Amino acid sequence: MSDEPRHDRLARHGTAGPLNSLRHWPDARHPLRVMLNYLVIVVCRISPSLRLKSWLLRRIGVTVGEGVSWGLESTPDVFWPDRITVEDHAIVGYDATILCHEFLQDEYRLGDVVVGERAMIGAGAVVLPGVEIGAGAQVAANSLVAEDVPPGQTVAGVPARPISEDRDSASGGGDASAGD
Repeated sequence: MSDEPRHDRLARHGTAGPLNSLRHWPDARHPLRVMLNYLVIVVCRISPSLRLKSWLLRRIGVTVGEGVSWGLESTPDVFWPDRITVEDHAIVGYDATILCHEFLQDEYRLGDVVVGERAMIGAGAVVLPGVEIGAGAQVAANSLVAEDVPPGQTVAGVPARPISEDRDSASGGGDASAGD
């Protein structure tokens, strides 16, 4: 885990002119590359085969560890999937999204995302660029992860925040429900 905040790890790319940065996406990434990535990701989103998903995602540059499980409808970044690392035995839950880019008005930002060994991203969660999710960490369903998650920690909410020990014991545990 890095000591510097997520925003400091993002590469910033200014865009010229009156148009917002999303209008410049063909200058940022070749359209044929984005189309290929998109087609592969669409197949991965609907395929129930975990082996096929991992194999296909590796072909477009995602670093996928051994035994990684991708839930149905999970979506890695379409523009920069090669900036994603999912370590051994991690789970990316149903309809979770991992982003490595942010298109803003006057610039776009890029950042690597690392999901640690045996970490879990819950259903419908969104992970923003530059985030590191530590080994064994859990992200609750429908959370927005805008900051690093230390190893073994459970986070929930928008934005995702640590779940306190008192809350965990009172509710019978911090099940982050990855889904699938």
